[in-house]
Amino acid sequence: MIEDLYKQKKSLELSWEQEHLNEGRYTLQMTKIDHAIKEIITQIKLEEARLEDLKIKIASSRPEVSVAT
Repeated sequence: MIEDLYKQKKSLELSWEQEHLNEGRYTLQMTKIDHAIKEIITQIKLEEARLEDLKIKIASSRPEVSVAT
């Protein structure tokens, strides 16, 4: 899922760049694209935090084995 978010972000960045090249100035459409990019970045951060939390939970839930047994 996170790879899809990165692909969406890259696609939006390319759209922004194409809009800038076509218009030669900052446009309303570019503002909308900026807003969409910010939303995607927020989703990426949330997903990365969720994955990190899962890694921590997995690491801390390992059973402890006594060597003395």
